[in-house]
Amino acid sequence: MKCNTIKVLLLIAISFVQTNAQKYTRTDSLMGSITPERAWWDLKYYDLDVKVNIDEKYISGKNTVLFQATAPGQIMQIDLQPPMKITAVHQGDVSLTWTKDGPNAHMIKLSESQEKGQLSAITIFFEGQPHEAVKPPWDGGITWDEDSKGLPFVASANQGIGASIWWPCKDHPADEVDSLKISVNAPKGLWNISNGRMTDMKLESDGSRTTTWEVKNPINSYGVNINIGNYVSWSEVYQGEKGPLDLSFYVLPQYLGKAREQFKDAIRTLEAFEHWFGPYPFYEDGYKLVQAPYLGMEHQSSVTYGNGFQNGYKGTDLSKTGWGLKWDFIIVHESGHEWFANNITNKDEADMWIHESFTNYSENLFTEYFYGKKAGAEYVIGTRDLIQNQSPIIGDYGVNRSGSGDMYYKGGNMLHTIRQIIDNDQLWRVILRGLNLDFYHQTVTTEQIENYISQKAKIDLSKVFDQYLRTTKIPELSLKQKGKKIFYKWDNVVDGFDMPVDVLLDGKKTRLYPTSKTKKVKVKSLIVDEDYYIKTKWASED
Repeated sequence: MKCNTIKVLLLIAISFVQTNAQKYTRTDSLMGSITPERAWWDLKYYDLDVKVNIDEKYISGKNTVLFQATAPGQIMQIDLQPPMKITAVHQGDVSLTWTKDGPNAHMIKLSESQEKGQLSAITIFFEGQPHEAVKPPWDGGITWDEDSKGLPFVASANQGIGASIWWPCKDHPADEVDSLKISVNAPKGLWNISNGRMTDMKLESDGSRTTTWEVKNPINSYGVNINIGNYVSWSEVYQGEKGPLDLSFYVLPQYLGKAREQFKDAIRTLEAFEHWFGPYPFYEDGYKLVQAPYLGMEHQSSVTYGNGFQNGYKGTDLSKTGWGLKWDFIIVHESGHEWFANNITNKDEADMWIHESFTNYSENLFTEYFYGKKAGAEYVIGTRDLIQNQSPIIGDYGVNRSGSGDMYYKGGNMLHTIRQIIDNDQLWRVILRGLNLDFYHQTVTTEQIENYISQKAKIDLSKVFDQYLRTTKIPELSLKQKGKKIFYKWDNVVDGFDMPVDVLLDGKKTRLYPTSKTKKVKVKSLIVDEDYYIKTKWASED
C-alpha cells in the first residue's frame, strides 16, 4: 500500500509541483495572461468541426468563433500548439492574415476594427498531428490506443497543457465560451462521444460516422473532449433537485456487465453532491460517464472513466482507512468537478486549488453522506500522509502555472479544518451550496472564494487561507505543562494567525484561541481535536 500511495502522489504531482527556481518565458505569459489581444473580445460560441484520422494520428477541421467586442480592437489572439497548424482564417468572404508570437499564439488581424458591442465571427481551418499523451491524463494530449479487441480507442485529455494542443481556441480559463457545437468524424465502425447532447449522427459515404453534440452551458476549453471507440450505451433518468436529469453511459461492449453495476456509483454521487453543493449545474446538457483509455478527467457533462470498474483508486484506498474502498474514486472525484472546476472555474491556473481542494474534500462529503460523519472525517484525516509541503498550493499568476499537488490532500484538510472553525454543519452546507449558486457558471479568483466563505461564516479566515494556501508551514500548537497549568501558543505561523482550536481539557470539550503570544489554562490534561490539520509540540517541564 505504501508503494502504491507514493506512486499515486508522484503521478498527481507531475503537472502541478512548481519550484521557486522556475523561470518563465514570453510563451508562458502569452498562454497564461489576459493579453491585449485577448482582453477586448468576449467568447460567445464555438462551432467546432473535426475529422480524426486514426491511422495517421492526424486531426483536421475548422472552428467558427463567434465573439463580441467589449472594447474596440482588430488583432485577436487564437492559440494552437505545434505540431498543429492553422492553414487559413476567414471572416465572411475575406481571407485574414496572422502573425505568430512564439509557438502557440496566433495574432489574427480582422478585416476591420471592431466596435464595442459588435458581434462578429471568424472561421479557422487547422490540421496536424497533435501532441500525444505519454502518461494521460497528467501530461496531457491525445491518447491513441487500442481496446482489448484490437479496435482503436482514442481520447483527449488536456488539463494543464491546454485545449490548444488539438484545436484552435481562446485557451485561457477566464473567458468560457457561452455554448458550443462539436462535430467529430470517426472511422468506420467507431463513433465519437463529446460534451452535451448528441443532436445528429450521420453515416458518410466512406463508412465513417459523424456525430454532432451541442452544449447549452458555458464550458471551459479544457473541458471539451473527444472519445472515439466501439461504444455501446444505455440511459437512465435521475430525479434530481431540478427535476429529471438525463444520464447516459458509454462503455466498450466487453465491459458492459461490469459497467452497469459499477456505474451505479454515478447515481449515488449525484445524490450526495446535490445534497452538499446544490443542483447538478448542467441539467440542460445531461450527465455522461464515458469509458476512456486513461484513468479519467472532469470533462464537463462528459466525465471520462478508466478505473477498471473497481472501487478505490485503481483498487487501493488512498486514506488507508477502508472507507475509500466503499466507492469508485474516479466516478466520485471526477463527477465532483462538475461543481468545482466546471460550474465554478478559476480565472487563472494559479488558483487551481479551487478545483482540486473542494473536489478532494467532496470525497470526504460523499463518504459522510452514505457512511456517517465519523467515516467522512476518518477518510480526510487518513489522506494526510500524502501531503508533501514542499511548495505552496497557490501557483504563479499570469504564466499558466498551478501550484503544488498539495492542492488535493492539504487543500481538502484545510477545508475540513475550516468546517471545524465554523462549528455549524448546517451553515457549512449553506456555504457550499451558496458558492455554487452565487458563482453559478462563473470564473472566479481565490480572493472571491476566500471572502465569500469569511463573509458567510462571519469569521475572518484570511490568515487561515494565507497559512494553508500560501505557505508550506503547518500550524504548530506549542504546549508546555507546569504543575496544574498548561501554557500554549501558535508557532510556525504567518503574522497575525489566531485560528481557534477545539480541545479536550480534562475530558471536557473546550475551544481555545491561541495566538503567537503564550496563554495559559488551569488544567491537568489537554487533547487536541484531530479534525484540525495542525501539529502539536509538547515541551518538557522545567
